[in-house]
Amino acid sequence: MTGFGAAEDAVLGGRLRVEIRTVNHRYFNLSLKLPAEFGALEGEFRERLRKEFERGHVTVMVRWVAAPAQAALPRVNLDQARLVLAQLQALQAELKLPGEVDLGLLVRQPEVLQRREEESVQLEWGPIEPVVVKAANACQAMRQREGQVLAQELGHRLDLLQAAARQIATQAPGRVVRERERLRQAVRDLMNGTAPDENRLAQEIAFIADKLDITEELVRFQAHVDACRAALAGNAAAGKQLGFLAQELGREVNTIGSKANDAAITQQVILMKGELEKFREQLENLE
Repeated sequence: MTGFGAAEDAVLGGRLRVEIRTVNHRYFNLSLKLPAEFGALEGEFRERLRKEFERGHVTVMVRWVAAPAQAALPRVNLDQARLVLAQLQALQAELKLPGEVDLGLLVRQPEVLQRREEESVQLEWGPIEPVVVKAANACQAMRQREGQVLAQELGHRLDLLQAAARQIATQAPGRVVRERERLRQAVRDLMNGTAPDENRLAQEIAFIADKLDITEELVRFQAHVDACRAALAGNAAAGKQLGFLAQELGREVNTIGSKANDAAITQQVILMKGELEKFREQLENLE
């Protein structure tokens, strides 16, 4: 399912923003776009997001909205300070200048006070994880809203499939009656109008009825429909399970079609195959 979620918060003296986008994919496929200093935490990102998203192409972008302050700290170069002090005192004595060399004058001399950047901020997973989870929750909320719409659409397809199956169940018994009359008439024609042996005819009708019977297929079909509805009503990811059930539904529909021997039932089977195809297409958008 498609989704988007973002979150930002104060982290290590800066402000961090995490954005998560998801699109359809058969498996969990993660794409991380991290600042260079986050490289050591890639494993933590991957493991945490795998818990949030069972499948889908997940793109995560992390950036500093406000980077952590990197203070410039002074460092005293004592060797340079001693050298400068000695030179200033020598200059004072040479020129016979009054007073003493003070600290203010000393620290203003080049290389006495050196400024260095603080070492890079040491990133830890602990302060970052809550921002990632908040963005993942926002993305999941959007995916859930889309999932509810998809579940309604899939439920509608199941309603149509179930209605067609009921129609077939109503039409199926008439095939045996029609086949019996057809067979009786065919025997009369072959025997020049002589009445057929009813016992023999009954045996043939029973054999044909067994070949045309689709009761088991209709029962299994209904069981698969019920399982689909249960999966859609649950809270767990149902895409893979529904994909398997769609295959089983298709298998039963194909068997019913092969046993149809009836134009009206064949027409219903064609309609069911069309609805099943639409059902499968929508499953591509469901986790």
